[in-house]
Amino acid sequence: MTTAQQGDLLLRQTADGGDITVEDGYAALTGTFETAAYLSLFGGNDDDDGRLDNPRQWWGNFDEPDTNRQQRSETQHLLIALEPRPGNLRRVEDAAKRDLNWVITERAASSVTAAASMPGVNRVKITITIEARGEREQFAFFENWEASQ
Repeated sequence: MTTAQQGDLLLRQTADGGDITVEDGYAALTGTFETAAYLSLFGGNDDDDGRLDNPRQWWGNFDEPDTNRQQRSETQHLLIALEPRPGNLRRVEDAAKRDLNWVITERAASSVTAAASMPGVNRVKITITIEARGEREQFAFFENWEASQ
């Protein structure tokens, strides 16, 4: 007998990227925006700087004519391109909001906020808050800030 599973595959952040969790022989699922947010911020191409004409954007974008449905992951790019210093946190926050703007344009959520901080040397914490149908979800992603100083 198989158990029906519903939801998105839950991707958890690890030191070397996203990973799935297996519990009792089943992949863990989620009914939240966490996986969508993770993929939006960190699931694209490192070389994608967010420009629409960038030929090094994620390959899946080339078959998607609606720019609102294209995955950009500008946040991921900035953590490689910008120096890790407090003055760049605002740019990371703005990129995260742009990467997640699709939840607004697709009417899946009513608001998205992003707050970035530096909890350690060459580390960034990005806290995402998404409000949908009156419910607020908040989750944090901790990433290495890989750009050289």
